[in-house]
Amino acid sequence: MERLLGLEARGELTSAHVRLVAQALGRSERTVWRWLAGGRAGRLGRVPGGRFVVTAEVRQLLALWGGNASRVHAELVERARLNPSQGLVPSLATLHRAIRRDLTAGERAGLRQGERARRAHDVFARRPAGHRNAVWEGDHKRAPVEVDVEGELVCPWVTWFIDCATKVIVGVAVTPHEPSRDAVLAALRCAIDRRAPYGPAGGLPSVIRVDRGKEFLCRTVTGAMGGFAVGVCDLPAYSPHLKGTVEALNNAVEEMHFVVLPRYTRRQKMARGKPADPDAPALSFEAFVAGLLAWVEWWNTRHKPQGLGGKSPLEAWVQDPTPLVDVSAERLARFALEDDGRERTITTNGVRWHRRSYIAAWMVGRAGTRVVVRYLPHHDDVLEVFDTSGGYLGSACLAEAAGAGEIQALKAARAAAARRLRADLKAAEKLRRERFRAQTVARPAERRRSPARSEAAGELAGRARRDRGQLARPGLIPHGPAPGHWVRPVDPSQQENGERDEN
Repeated sequence: MERLLGLEARGELTSAHVRLVAQALGRSERTVWRWLAGGRAGRLGRVPGGRFVVTAEVRQLLALWGGNASRVHAELVERARLNPSQGLVPSLATLHRAIRRDLTAGERAGLRQGERARRAHDVFARRPAGHRNAVWEGDHKRAPVEVDVEGELVCPWVTWFIDCATKVIVGVAVTPHEPSRDAVLAALRCAIDRRAPYGPAGGLPSVIRVDRGKEFLCRTVTGAMGGFAVGVCDLPAYSPHLKGTVEALNNAVEEMHFVVLPRYTRRQKMARGKPADPDAPALSFEAFVAGLLAWVEWWNTRHKPQGLGGKSPLEAWVQDPTPLVDVSAERLARFALEDDGRERTITTNGVRWHRRSYIAAWMVGRAGTRVVVRYLPHHDDVLEVFDTSGGYLGSACLAEAAGAGEIQALKAARAAAARRLRADLKAAEKLRRERFRAQTVARPAERRRSPARSEAAGELAGRARRDRGQLARPGLIPHGPAPGHWVRPVDPSQQENGERDEN
């Protein structure tokens, strides 16, 4: 309008100008002429109308009635009937238009279904791409699959950690019950360890992002990772978007693996909410774990997520040149272990702990040694044994659950110890036995024994000195006459003859 009024003030305004503006704005020429008349009267802005707007009261009523605009309109009509001074109530169509105009899609979804529905309409920024082991994310996932555990149907829990840069799953642990700190420690331990059967992905990360779950942030976990100078980032509660990598993994495992397993609890239902096959046989817990580990291997080696340039997570991991920080076996043996502060003694039955015996091949010959036992919480199949000064001795397995390999190693260690002792005793007998020299003439027997190393060295050194003395030839260069100023010794016989002459 300012442009048209300026043209009119200079006498340059024509119908062509008005027609051009009307075509550009999609309005009629009559409307533009009316706007121009209003501009001459000083009304250049939009004429304020008396349209209905959504107020705080309407928002509260929408939250009260779960986003139902019809019930909100009925509530406003009832309040106007009881209190006519509040003014007129808009029609239901006007209320619908105001809600769509004044409230965003996220606000309408939040007033109808809550915070999760509102977040579905939010916009999130991506974190900058990092390098391997820069950040790990960890979480629990309840598998919606009924699994047979000792005759009872339960839904297992999966605890795992994923590298944010390469999307490789570095550690996973499965429990048939709701996980506690032992599941987190087990998953962390296999994530850090890069030796077989784990790896090759792993090592020490710089930061681990987790939510406020008590299992993740318990004293044992933070202390264990703090010993390696690895920080645990405490994210706000109920903020899955702050650890989107592991949340995407939770959704992927359900859509790609859990959905095809028998007794999947979220499968389509028949009439009255009944499953199509209520008597389907359930997987055993062992079969469920084996299938999940196979899927994890598929994800790491053959799956190609978006953002990796057509590479699998393991390929992206291997091609990343970032240096790795590994943990030695001895240091990893101390990781996240607990002890009861007691010293125990190795007996012929091994080490006793909780009224059960634990054995290992390295215990052969150590009966009577005082040791300290450390263990992973809720895992009593393997113990880590240390001496009283803190030195690591080795692992010990439950005697009743020892396999053929452990028993064979124990027998081999005992046989090796017996062979060493037998060799030492035979060598000592050779040193103790008296031997005599062989004689070719009749004379008393002479003892012959093998000299010790020090004796042999001394004899050889003395013989070398004698050999050098024999090689010396003092008469090779004759002595010359003595100088005249030297005092010569007097012959005693000549001294006696001189005394007789004087007498």
